Amino acid sequence: MWIDILKAFLALGILGLIFGGALSIAGNIFFVKEDSRKEEIMKILPGANCGGCGYAGCAGYADAIIAGQAASNLCAAAKKDGADAIAEIMGADRVEFIPMVAHIRCHGTNDFANKKYIYYGMNDCVAANRLLGGYMTCQYGCLGFGNCLKKCPLGAISIENGVAVVDRNLCIGCGACLEACPKGVIELLPKDSKIMVNCSSKDKGPRTREACNTGCIGCKICQKNCPEGAIRVEGNVSIIDYEKCIGCGICAEKCPRKIIDITISE
Repeated sequence: MWIDILKAFLALGILGLIFGGALSIAGNIFFVKEDSRKEEIMKILPGANCGGCGYAGCAGYADAIIAGQAASNLCAAAKKDGADAIAEIMGADRVEFIPMVAHIRCHGTNDFANKKYIYYGMNDCVAANRLLGGYMTCQYGCLGFGNCLKKCPLGAISIENGVAVVDRNLCIGCGACLEACPKGVIELLPKDSKIMVNCSSKDKGPRTREACNTGCIGCKICQKNCPEGAIRVEGNVSIIDYEKCIGCGICAEKCPRKIIDITISE
């Protein structure tokens, strides 16, 4: 009996040695040496894995750069110096880098926005949105449960009076918050932008007035008064063309609903 057991153990040991040796040989044959440039690029990237570049983490972005599938300027956290350094590693031309910042297109705080029911449930924007599009009368406004706040890698977002607010000095424009918002009220703007529209409502004026005391009603007063033609009403809400905008502030001054802000980035 003991002899049979020893034979079995011996047979398993021999098989283990054979398979181990085969795996070792196969590993050496099929080994793919990692491009040394990846390690250099990874030293430049922040390692936050925020996904703002559009890839699954910094390593995925580095692989895409090496494969020629991604530009060197997609990482907001790496900034211009990082983008230039990556381009140098790849032996490519430098690509223009425009610092971006997240902006919440909603001004419907608890003081202004009307509610269609009292919500008792998870403190989660996605969960709240599944219940008749949320508890707000406006179907396009911020729900204020902070999914964007939880996603932000730098803590640049807070909730104030029921609406998300971005600290422009902390925000790196990675875009992680955009994916977290089920309402799509967050956009990325050039960091040096001075004029911002704080509304996403696509409802017509009368409906917007019922839902919110400060929403855009699509009156086009801003559009008619802009000297550069940099703001237009599209889908019942104002949109700014930042390539044309000179930051004069006339649109903000003329807006009867006061949903256009003037902010000077530090």
